[in-house]
Amino acid sequence: MAKHWLAILAALALGSAAAAQTTDAPAILLKPAAVFDGIDGQVHAGWQVLVRGERILAVGPALPSPAGAVVIALDGDTLMPGLIEGHGHLFLHPYNETSWDDQVLHEPLALRTARAVAQARATLHAGFTSLRDLGTEGAGYADVGLKAAIDQGIVEGPRLQVATRAIVALGAYGPKGFEPGVEVPQGAEEVSGAEQMVAAVRRQIAAGADWIKLYADYRWRPGDESRPTLNLEEIKAAVAAAHDAGRPVAVHASTPEGMRRAIDAGVDTIEHGYGGTPAIFAVMAAKKIALCPTLAASDATSRYRGWNGEDPAPATVRLNQESLRLALRAGVPICMGGDVGVYAHGDNAREMVLLAAAGMRPAEVLLAATSGNARWFGEAGRLGAVRPGMLADLVAVAGDPTRDIQAVRAVRFVTKGGKIVPLEQAK
Repeated sequence: MAKHWLAILAALALGSAAAAQTTDAPAILLKPAAVFDGIDGQVHAGWQVLVRGERILAVGPALPSPAGAVVIALDGDTLMPGLIEGHGHLFLHPYNETSWDDQVLHEPLALRTARAVAQARATLHAGFTSLRDLGTEGAGYADVGLKAAIDQGIVEGPRLQVATRAIVALGAYGPKGFEPGVEVPQGAEEVSGAEQMVAAVRRQIAAGADWIKLYADYRWRPGDESRPTLNLEEIKAAVAAAHDAGRPVAVHASTPEGMRRAIDAGVDTIEHGYGGTPAIFAVMAAKKIALCPTLAASDATSRYRGWNGEDPAPATVRLNQESLRLALRAGVPICMGGDVGVYAHGDNAREMVLLAAAGMRPAEVLLAATSGNARWFGEAGRLGAVRPGMLADLVAVAGDPTRDIQAVRAVRFVTKGGKIVPLEQAK
């Protein structure tokens, strides 16, 4: 491992020296054991990747090395597209550290932002070069500022698509449990009626939202079961306003009726989907609406309550696993996203491991986390594949992740836009 990282650090030094002497960035020739290109689901032994600047120039076996190129040997590693986290909350941290209510009500915005900066870095270092952040949960529009700081190179982190405040039905979110009539800051923006919904959507887009996040169902009071909250007219109004502005819509939906309303309204992705039935998933598949199953969220919260991971699993975990299997049988496209923030940032691979354990082939999981998520997030022309012309967002992992999905935890090398990310292992 030390020799591996010495080679990378030497390449960084050579690249910096070459860049200082010419306006053209030096080419980098990456020589892994194999390449998983994110498109065909296969591992291609002996393939190499040539990068110049922020783009991939060439992919294939025995590539010629241009004059002055930096050659990096990634012995024993599989090189893949940078992984894409489909459902994260950078402004949350694990609930067994601090409850959701206390994060929203008691943690200062400056503290939450500082933590989000560290969590964005951990995400990138885990090989996730892009992330869809689906709501700041009481941190307002701070995700817009974090995205700008990453884009400007002020802090390290993945490419972000952000949803800002998320939108909920009036009275149907939290924190709850206070004196009736006392206005308590909420973890999302409340609306009542289609007119207020359209105003909220437009306000959030103007403030920087790349996605609109809705809650089609939720708990009206602590301890209640989830019930539909936004009505069909409200969801349709949100979708129309968002799509008019070129923004997609993600919907939290865990009840059959909440899912039906979201599907009927023409949303782009459904998050969780625990209550999905064969009929509901058949319509999702026909309309090509992607499902983010978030297995890791139910796994994490169950463990916080004392589950040790052994069978029999808690009912919520079993329900989550079965809904995924129903969706797969129906042909629903799967978004790889675990609701990270419920559990630790940097452990994003947890969802990938759980998807494989629940029945997806490792190669299918890898495709969902690369070209699949790139497609659902409107980035198919730039991200999610190791192909000439694509952005050089790349990750190398030890071993072959199509044989053992756990390999995605062993991140050895990361580039974002052709820039090598110095990982902690380099120390």
